[in-house]
Amino acid sequence: MAYDVIVIGSGPGGYPAAIRASQLGFKVAIIEKESLGGICLNWGCIPTKALLKSAQVYEYIKHSTNYGINATGTADFGAVIKRSRGVADKMSKGVQFLMKKNKIDVIMGYGKIKAKGQVEVTAADGSKQVVEAKYIVIATGGRSRELPNLKQDGQKVIGYREAMVLPNQPKSMIVVGSGAIGVEFAYVYNSMGTKVTIVEFMPRVVPVEDEEISKELEKQYKKQGIEIMTNASVESVDTSGAGVKALVKKQDGSTVTLEADVVLSAVGVVANIENIGLEENVIKTEKGRIIVDQYQQTSVPGIYAIGDCSPGQALAHVASKEGINAAEHMAYLEKKHNHLPDPLDYNNIPGCTYCTPEIASVGYTEKAAKEAGYDIKVGKFPFMASGKASAAGATEGFVKVIYDAKYGEFLGCHMIGTNVTEMIAEAVVARKLETTAHEILNAVHPHPTMSEGLKEATAAAYGEAIDI
Repeated sequence: MAYDVIVIGSGPGGYPAAIRASQLGFKVAIIEKESLGGICLNWGCIPTKALLKSAQVYEYIKHSTNYGINATGTADFGAVIKRSRGVADKMSKGVQFLMKKNKIDVIMGYGKIKAKGQVEVTAADGSKQVVEAKYIVIATGGRSRELPNLKQDGQKVIGYREAMVLPNQPKSMIVVGSGAIGVEFAYVYNSMGTKVTIVEFMPRVVPVEDEEISKELEKQYKKQGIEIMTNASVESVDTSGAGVKALVKKQDGSTVTLEADVVLSAVGVVANIENIGLEENVIKTEKGRIIVDQYQQTSVPGIYAIGDCSPGQALAHVASKEGINAAEHMAYLEKKHNHLPDPLDYNNIPGCTYCTPEIASVGYTEKAAKEAGYDIKVGKFPFMASGKASAAGATEGFVKVIYDAKYGEFLGCHMIGTNVTEMIAEAVVARKLETTAHEILNAVHPHPTMSEGLKEATAAAYGEAIDI
């Protein structure tokens, strides 16, 4: 069968690429080896948010007297997992509907580039077929990174997939790694009564975030009863007994043995680029990712790579925009679209972590802004001073903003607190529009809201704070 565009992978990069290509007049097929929606919809972003919501509801019940309500309840671990899977299944069916609506052929199987313009698809029963297209988009995503001394057996040493469907709630868990995946699962399991210890190799948790955000999360997690070991590494694990014994090396070189029912390895993501035909077709890679130009085209014209298998941040919203850009670039080449897509600005990508308190950030951290040579103004607004936060019983955290002192350029925004992942888009759009501090201050923000914290933090940066 011949198509204009074939997309390999139907995750948050692949399916938008396919839809946009179809909208632009291409005949499109998408190849998927497992479930439509990829990791994000089935095993990542979506089901984890369902788990986090259940954990949050349980926290509300446990602290209901704080709101003048007497409520009691117990966590049904099996029902929590079941609800999460139901949400994921519903979203996957939604992608199925979108494929049908946009007249995109879905081919189930494992896709491998056979030659330029040809993809070999191996179905679950082993049968093979070759499909052809002028353009190919590689959207094969990523998987849980495995450390050599922390081999995942799926039972006692697990990755994020197993963490979402454990048959029984463990009494204790060691989480190795404190990026988004690690801290989100730590919150879920701790809320439901599992004793959680986080082991982080770097000097602080959520190490990619601004330093003050890391300190605040550590403070809040310790309050919640989560144990945290930074500057520490798991040297080996012993799974021969009933649980797991993890030998942890501390900064001073001494070691300690931690015991738990299960170890969750959350040390990042590795790209799925093996056995997809890269070497045979001389598609260049570097540091485990496929090299692309500003329009996502690989070293072979007509073949594109997007999402976790390419060099940008391994985030669903990055993959989605890259997929759309790839489709629009093809359309421009084919004179189906009258302008080139805007290349992504990877310094204006929001990062969100959905633990409690939530974390959201965009742009330069304070340290990075100084290293880039900027003379800066920094402002902070604590949610403790927010009327809306007090009314909601959610006064943890703050908004931190960073401006260039000379021109008022909005360099970075870092938030930790309730619902901040819903607030960060203001900073992203503001930075895209090259907004200055002056404009943020003069845009009237609604009161009482958590979102006025961004304006208040800006006022603080310029010595004009009213509420602190």
